[in-house]
Amino acid sequence: MELTFYHLHDRPADLQVARKTRAWMDATAERYAYRCLPLVMANSAGWELSNPSGFTVTWTGGDHPESLVVTYDDPGAYPMASSHFGYGTLTFHSGYLMRTSEGVALWVMGPPNEVKDGIQPLAGVVGTDWLPFPFTMNWKMTRPGRVRFEAGEVFAFMTPTRLADIEETVPEEREIASDPDALAAYKKWSESRAAFSAALKAGDPDTVEKGWQRHYMRGTHPEGTPAPAPTQHRSKVRVKGLKAPDKAET
Repeated sequence: MELTFYHLHDRPADLQVARKTRAWMDATAERYAYRCLPLVMANSAGWELSNPSGFTVTWTGGDHPESLVVTYDDPGAYPMASSHFGYGTLTFHSGYLMRTSEGVALWVMGPPNEVKDGIQPLAGVVGTDWLPFPFTMNWKMTRPGRVRFEAGEVFAFMTPTRLADIEETVPEEREIASDPDALAAYKKWSESRAAFSAALKAGDPDTVEKGWQRHYMRGTHPEGTPAPAPTQHRSKVRVKGLKAPDKAET
């Protein structure tokens, strides 16, 4: 699968492999939030764009583009963010034309599991396998007031997706009793979880020392057997960094 970022000018957004960490997760007791593997996987399963310059956004609550003002710390900074659509929408121009392999789109959103007061990132699915022009990343103010973006703060997160896979998926709703294997596996997990929680509450030394069960983190069933092949359990996403351009292209 190919993903190419074409520079449209000499000051595009900073581009990097997505980070797995979040400040609020770091601040939880014993970094407790990182025990949730789905959070960590979502944080890091893509690439990020960040703005090189700090700025403040002020919105009066009006619908017109002029109701939202972006003020850069450095008046000479490249205006990557601006008010374009109105209705309290902040628009980022990345400075890239992005192209993906045939049949692959980019799911573009704010950084997953990142919390920012007063403004909400909007998400879009972009047909980058053919698009001949760049797209914008947009955030929506949630109330009148001011919001701060620091230099280096991520404003867009991108991950490839095949829309055909979504269209070909056939969802089904069933009673779990109709699948004896799934029911047996669920019962084993439920019993194991209940026993562990009871031992933890009772102060059992071995259980307290373990702290949590880690079955999903390790990719194992409660009895310790690994997830069956061809299932590939992952505890991290190994996202590739940027390939250096050929000298002939520079």
